[in-house]
Amino acid sequence: MLQDVLMTLGVSLLIQAVFFVFAATLRTDKVTDLSYGLTFVIIAAILLVHGNPAHLPQLVLAVMVMLWGVRLAGYLLFRIIHMGRDVRFDGIRERFWPFFKFWLGQGVAVWVIMLPVTIWFAAPGNWTPWMSIGGTVWAAGLVVESVADAQKFAAKRQPGGGTRWMTTGVWRYSRHPNYFGELLCWWGVFLFVAGNYTGWAWVGMVGPLAITAILLKVTGIPTLEASARKKWGDNPEYQAHVRRTSRLLLWPPKTL
Repeated sequence: MLQDVLMTLGVSLLIQAVFFVFAATLRTDKVTDLSYGLTFVIIAAILLVHGNPAHLPQLVLAVMVMLWGVRLAGYLLFRIIHMGRDVRFDGIRERFWPFFKFWLGQGVAVWVIMLPVTIWFAAPGNWTPWMSIGGTVWAAGLVVESVADAQKFAAKRQPGGGTRWMTTGVWRYSRHPNYFGELLCWWGVFLFVAGNYTGWAWVGMVGPLAITAILLKVTGIPTLEASARKKWGDNPEYQAHVRRTSRLLLWPPKTL
């Protein structure tokens, strides 16, 4: 197990290093999110090849991770091409060490999030009811995240789309439905493997806990909420939207 854990850490950091050299040379942020999604895909593919592709649980789990990673990487690349630049990297992409620290952190983050998958592949088990439950949760999350991303991208491309907050589609029921979908995906992955866990394998729970903390407390929701408050914090309609709409879970709006 330790060998696999160290191997995936090395792979994750190596991929980030390659993309960092490219991005730093061109001073571009267009491949940051592409690298993030593709790293999950590559690690899952390596684990599957080193495992047993004919073993149904291994094949299903690897496909789950790869589908999630390909969709996210493709969507974010398409989005940044249309956006032109990512304002999060203003003042960073031109500076070596801050940019380097971002890529290093991204490599470690992918490795940690993938821990439940990596640990399970070291000692894979046969199909359990938890795999069916986890697969269902993952599929629901992928649908929610995909729909939320598509709805927001379409709305932003409309005239004046960037001047209002989202209130239609799944965004009527959550201020951050895309993150809710992403968390469902990774908790679904954990449920998929947890039925075979024993002893130290439970360290794998760090993965879904890490992505939950990142999205809820670090760079996900807090960053977007701060940006929204800066734009619309004094707007009574936005204030009512915040009071009415669930922060994360898909939930019917409150009646004010």
